[in-house]
Amino acid sequence: MAAHPSTPYPPDPGAAPRSGPPPVTVRPARPDEYARVGELTVEVYVHGGLVSPSSGYVHTLRDAADRATATELLVAEVGGEIAGAVAYCPPGSRYAELAGPDEAEFRMLAVLERARGGGAGRALVLECVDRARRAGLAALRLSTQRNMLQAQRLYERMGFARTPERDWAPVPGVDLITYTLDLRPS
Repeated sequence: MAAHPSTPYPPDPGAAPRSGPPPVTVRPARPDEYARVGELTVEVYVHGGLVSPSSGYVHTLRDAADRATATELLVAEVGGEIAGAVAYCPPGSRYAELAGPDEAEFRMLAVLERARGGGAGRALVLECVDRARRAGLAALRLSTQRNMLQAQRLYERMGFARTPERDWAPVPGVDLITYTLDLRPS
């Protein structure tokens, strides 16, 4: 029986112990996890200094159950714990803000501080890329805040290109920069 590509195989009991971070599993969030995903997202954005605790956006970040109705809400699990989450927005999703009809988008990528550097963010983005490719879409888009430098480095290493002509501000004082990954065959 083959394992799902995002599911790690159990370690071989006779093998030498692995060094490095534990494997990351990306899967759809379950309804009983929506509250945890919402709190994790608020923790990353608010306590990480990316969004003011008084911002109206905090409610949107916390409402993972609503995201799950209009997106494909994904979690990254490390060592049996949810370490991060992302909302993959297929074409037509009401959460998509800049994707065209033949494009997907992802939003609210959040990885707990203690899990950063272990591959959870990259695994979540790769799952979004894979979903968009399997759907035959032309591109995958995203918006990010100017101060999210670590995320921007990740996107650039993964081949996303800046699209400054699509930069925008959802509210005054919140300037978002945009990226795209071209998915068309070369």
